[in-house]
Amino acid sequence: MLAQEIIRTKRDGGQLSEAAIRAFVQGLCDGSWSEGQVAALAMAILLRGMEPAETVALTRAMAASGERLDWDGLPGPVVDKHSTGGIGDKVSLILAPLLAACGCFVPMLSGRGLGHTGGTLDKLDSIEGYRTSVPPEQFRHAVRAAGCAIVGQTEDLAPADRRLYAIRDVTATVESVPLITASILSKKLAAGPHGLVMDVKYGSGAFLPDQADARALALSLVEVATGAGLPCRALLTDMSMCLGTAAGNAVEVREAIDVLTGQVATGRLLDLTLGLAAELLDLAGIDDGRQRAETMLSNGQAAERFARMVTLLGGPPDLLERPDLRLPSAPVQRPAFSACEGFVAGIDARGLGIAIIELGGGRRRPQDRVDHAVGLTGVLEVGSPVGRNTPLAMIHARDDEGATAAEAALRQAFRIERGRPSPRPLIAERLGARTKFS
Repeated sequence: MLAQEIIRTKRDGGQLSEAAIRAFVQGLCDGSWSEGQVAALAMAILLRGMEPAETVALTRAMAASGERLDWDGLPGPVVDKHSTGGIGDKVSLILAPLLAACGCFVPMLSGRGLGHTGGTLDKLDSIEGYRTSVPPEQFRHAVRAAGCAIVGQTEDLAPADRRLYAIRDVTATVESVPLITASILSKKLAAGPHGLVMDVKYGSGAFLPDQADARALALSLVEVATGAGLPCRALLTDMSMCLGTAAGNAVEVREAIDVLTGQVATGRLLDLTLGLAAELLDLAGIDDGRQRAETMLSNGQAAERFARMVTLLGGPPDLLERPDLRLPSAPVQRPAFSACEGFVAGIDARGLGIAIIELGGGRRRPQDRVDHAVGLTGVLEVGSPVGRNTPLAMIHARDDEGATAAEAALRQAFRIERGRPSPRPLIAERLGARTKFS
């Protein structure tokens, strides 16, 4: 099939056949489609959209473009979770071992920081010795032995998506809901889970700040995943403030450890983690999921699974007992105070993410090195009271100059008013069928 005819069909608002979509994906893989042709079709899809059946076909074709992981023979349900990203989102570090302690197996393929949002792999890279890139045999062994493993995507998994995303990134076609949906789900399908829960975020720190846009993406993800044979649910969640009290890399690992070991027993981070766990356990046919998850946290079994995963992937066996020795720390740590008193009425969460990038904790360019020690801790939430001696956050910086710039950015990001604002719901909506896969 001629590339120009496929492009013309979509340009004119037509629906692409499965054969046309397979030809496009084959062209992505073997190079028979030029970058200009790929960009032209991506722009046509952005402007004209895709029907659900087209997006399902694209997702399946990209998932089939490389290796497919097979988890047959594991004595339990295989589940996964994906988040669209946000400030302080270290849920995966807690959720994966928590689900493993509940009897699931979690082969989680994660990514690095994208724009102002942090990446799970960057957080794990801050652990001494932990390897986020491992041979497939080691990944499989870790999943079997610990019940969970969090590593990076291999080059053999959904290679068509890798080329398509690189071209979308430089041709202003990233925002297409069908292409976002196919990109996320093709990798998830190739990873082989039996069930998936999506955490789709909205708010100032999210990839899609507008709640309606985020809801449209969530609905697309659920519909296409289900159509492709992967049972899926989605939570629409608020990202108008830091999730938890730490944002960075090593500081977020430390907060995740504190949750796993019971030192943090309340808060939005824990509530969201338990909410996602309950959805996945219910999807897997496990009754009383939230209560079961709470028990696995309180009795230490989730922490034990995390420690086992870290050791199997090259990290230190005493990370939970000696986190301060096994995680890097910044030489400059100082509080950032507000210029006025009152209550936190709003936060530019994206501004917090930019401040962390400026400290060195994120990337301006893909090739930039990340300083895993820098970041923020003790970050206040919307509604928190602010006095003259109340820090908005504690800054962890490489030098005084960086700390001073971060302090100015924090004062700009926090809006302080005299009246306490109404609380914001963490989970705005649950989407997807309530059917179970087991």
